[in-house]
Amino acid sequence: MNAVIYCRVSTDKKEQETSLSRQYEELNALAARHNITVVDCIQEQESGYDIDRDGIFRMLEHFTEKRADCLLIQDETRLGRGNTKIALFHQLQKLNVKIYTVLEDGELEMSESDSMVLQIVGIVEEYQRKIHNTKIKRGMRKAMDRGYDPSVNLSNRGQAPGRGRKDFPIEEVIRMRQNKMTFEEIAKTLNGLGYNISKATIHRRYREFRNT
Repeated sequence: MNAVIYCRVSTDKKEQETSLSRQYEELNALAARHNITVVDCIQEQESGYDIDRDGIFRMLEHFTEKRADCLLIQDETRLGRGNTKIALFHQLQKLNVKIYTVLEDGELEMSESDSMVLQIVGIVEEYQRKIHNTKIKRGMRKAMDRGYDPSVNLSNRGQAPGRGRKDFPIEEVIRMRQNKMTFEEIAKTLNGLGYNISKATIHRRYREFRNT
């Protein structure tokens, strides 16, 4: 496994530098004991209640870009506190990231209360997606009942297969991704709107857009 080490202290007092160093040493030792390769070590002095931390977004980028699949922390409070901790646990869970802690000398076992909250959050999120997708489908049905022809949106209609760069509203893709829709769900939605586009093409163009 490839891992990111994340160390955090909550103040900028001089004595806290010792705590960061200790966390770093203990987490490297944890990695060695479990044969984990460390790809990055992030250290920061920020409040655990604050989600807007450079280190957090640097950490998440490693997992999003598949450069790492494991997080090493001293204990769960180093990742965050309160709602911030739950939000980060949820995001890491969605990215299939394993969490190892020094405290447990292995994979993190979440408390029953945290597990229950994450389960509720997952259920709510799933129903939000269903509501969003249902609203789109209902809107499409109403538009077609009023005479709307989705085929007029096919800019490549009449061309040979594979000819030309397929056109579709990338702004809508961005908005749907922000609403936590998967690329498969986005592809189905755009196809329902008349855009004959594959999931792979949407994913590629989305990445191109993010990198511009």
